[in-house]
Amino acid sequence: MPSDPSAERAQAERAELDSVVEALAKWPRLSHLLRYMGEKLFSGQPDQINEYNIATEVLGRSKNAFNAAEDAIARVETHRLRKRLSEFYERDGKQHLIQVVLPAGSYVPIFVNRPATSRVASLESGPASESRAVHTESDLHHRGKRPFIWITQHWKLSVMGTCLALALGSYLYFHAGTTFLGAKSELNPVSAALSQSARSDVSAAPIRLLAGYSGPPRTDSAGAVWNPDQYFAGGGSWQRGQEFLSRTSDAFIFEHSRTGDFSYRIPLKPGVYELHLFFSTPVRSSEAISSFNGWINDQQVFIGFDINTDAMGENIADERVFRDISPDKDGVLRMGFAGGTGAPALNAIEVLSGTPDAQLPIRLVMQTTPFTDRKGQFWHPDNYFMHGRISTLTHPLLDSPEPDLFSGERFGHFSYALPVDPRDRYRLVLHFAELYFGPGAPGNGGVGSRVFKVMCNGETLLDNFDIFKEAGSLHELTKTFRHLKPTAQGKLNLTFEPIVNNASISGIEVLDESH
Repeated sequence: MPSDPSAERAQAERAELDSVVEALAKWPRLSHLLRYMGEKLFSGQPDQINEYNIATEVLGRSKNAFNAAEDAIARVETHRLRKRLSEFYERDGKQHLIQVVLPAGSYVPIFVNRPATSRVASLESGPASESRAVHTESDLHHRGKRPFIWITQHWKLSVMGTCLALALGSYLYFHAGTTFLGAKSELNPVSAALSQSARSDVSAAPIRLLAGYSGPPRTDSAGAVWNPDQYFAGGGSWQRGQEFLSRTSDAFIFEHSRTGDFSYRIPLKPGVYELHLFFSTPVRSSEAISSFNGWINDQQVFIGFDINTDAMGENIADERVFRDISPDKDGVLRMGFAGGTGAPALNAIEVLSGTPDAQLPIRLVMQTTPFTDRKGQFWHPDNYFMHGRISTLTHPLLDSPEPDLFSGERFGHFSYALPVDPRDRYRLVLHFAELYFGPGAPGNGGVGSRVFKVMCNGETLLDNFDIFKEAGSLHELTKTFRHLKPTAQGKLNLTFEPIVNNASISGIEVLDESH
């Protein structure tokens, strides 16, 4: 009788969880907590794995008296368990093909297939003491390309399989025709005819398309699914070389591009949307300027647009944001791209449900996995950065309602280029905690051990900034800056410049002040 892959997978996941529970026996509370999570998951009750049930059914809190707003025991113990799991798989469980992961901001464990390959071992040099003491193998994910990781939860396998089948079916149906590199459209590509790949039915956000790509759907580090190219007319596809691409945690978004003169007609329900366009130079060019033009709904939004100039260099990921985008009266969002001194090139399109007159918030946590806070706000994994390193050796903060927000930090000399709509002004919220220096901390020291500067678009926001001096060790410190004006390219360029030792940051928020 043929074997059942789903049953075999479930059995392997159970065996892995049992082995980890046994390995955590020296921490009985954490071992019991993981066992409880596994039992609920395998019995088909993942919705029962929540803060209240953990506190009252595992950690001994009274069901009548427990108040999550005043008692953080479930969050603290879950944070400890997450840390122990990470340490186990960095050492004793390093070679396990299936690993138990507890994503930040979640109480539901997931199971990850890890390829049995060695990771990149070399790191860029940096200031001495902190780099040697803080770095772990988990930090290496941010050095070069990260391995592709399939994440599955056995109780969701049938749903995920159905979604994948539908996506592949849609792709095969709507890509009956073939386009060729350099195919020409009308002078203004917005008025070009709808291609064979464009559908007549109406789509709903989010829509994520990988321009020039014809493979199966891909999943990014935040869990969002990107589909193969469709709704286009004209142009052709191009694949990047192997050059390292800066300012992105998801390099696959920029692996392919649609080039030449081309257009898109995306059918949408009536409403307000936010449009994100992704660019990178498709080939290394000797031309000083290689520009093109672009339209959205017959309004020209790019005049002599040069990707290298916009991104401030070659092999740098670039993103442009347009708020208050709506389909035309016929229910179609039109975009067109035509050559100027060079051929247009577009890597990806993202259409999100928008907020009238304001850009959606940007929330980044300096970690490799997403995080959902107590307010239900979603924080994306670290992105848009250049240089610096990620560290995940932290401890629960002494007074923070969101300890998982500080499960990681980017440190060193680094920068961020945050894409925003250039018409608005923005509030910037920076989240800090001193995780390395202080009495009894790994780096010892205290006041003056870490001093740095923070700038935005060349303007100094913080100078001689010392986290320990203002908040001590393991205490949350938040700094807010208002009415920040983006560059003409629609960027908030943040620079973290060390003065003594490394600069550091754990979380970044950008909020539109139009509301």
